[in-house]
This record gives sequence, C-alpha cells and structure tokens, in this order.
Amino acid sequence: MEEYWPVPDVLAHLAGSWRVERIVRDLAGADEGHFTGVTVFRPLPDGGLLHEESGTFTWQGVARPATRTLRFLPGPVPGSADVRFADGRPFHELDLTTGRYVADHPCAADLYRGEFTVRDADHWRTVWRVGGPAKDLVLTTGYVREG
Repeated sequence: MEEYWPVPDVLAHLAGSWRVERIVRDLAGADEGHFTGVTVFRPLPDGGLLHEESGTFTWQGVARPATRTLRFLPGPVPGSADVRFADGRPFHELDLTTGRYVADHPCAADLYRGEFTVRDADHWRTVWRVGGPAKDLVLTTGYVREG
C-alpha cells in the first residue's frame, strides 16, 4: 500500500518552483509523448497562486515548446484550493490534507479524472485518466521541488 504525506495547506505547500516530467500515453493509438520543464507557483494578490508551466513536449519524435497557466485560488475548505483555467473557468478542487485527492473534470463528452498524491515535502504526482469519444489518454506527471 502506498504511503501519502498529508499537506495541511495546499497553497503554502505548492508555492515555489518544481521540476516537471510528464509521460502522455495514447491508449487508443499506443503513441507516447514526453514533457520536461518547470512549474512555478507565484503568489496572486487574492491569496492564491498563479501556476505557470513551461518546457518541451515531444510527440511522435517532434519536440515543441509547451506552456500552461492555471490559477490556484483559496478553496471552500481551509487548506484546499479551487483550481481554475487561466480564463477563470472552473477546473477542479484540490484538498491534500490526507496526501491524496481524486478530482473529476468533464470536458465536452470526455471525462478527466485526476489522482493527486504527495510522497514527501519535495515530491508529488498527478495521474490524469482521460476517457471518452475524443480521447483515451493517461498523463502521469512527477514534480520535484527545486532549490
């Protein structure tokens, strides 16, 4: 059984810079992609964090720059987060007080189900399973704190 590391305040825990390694597996086509880069969680004026990810994504042998921006706002429960896309649309909630959390995000006819797990103060992971008529993917991301 996997051990999880409880996080009493997700925003305080995530603040700072993280090295990122992601594997993207297309279960329908058996293709596999790889992302390497960095994610920085910077303070926002409202008490939340701006999540900015940048790096290189390689798919079918072609490497391209890739970026993503999310907003992690204070959540409905103390220590939790309300995760939103850059444009403010809701993405999912995040509560790591037990060290593990499962979130769902419906996107058109596809369902994104994310499992977040924390190993220790400097390592956490997400596994997103995306299923539906348009996609059949597993995205596994490891984060290691920098500095």
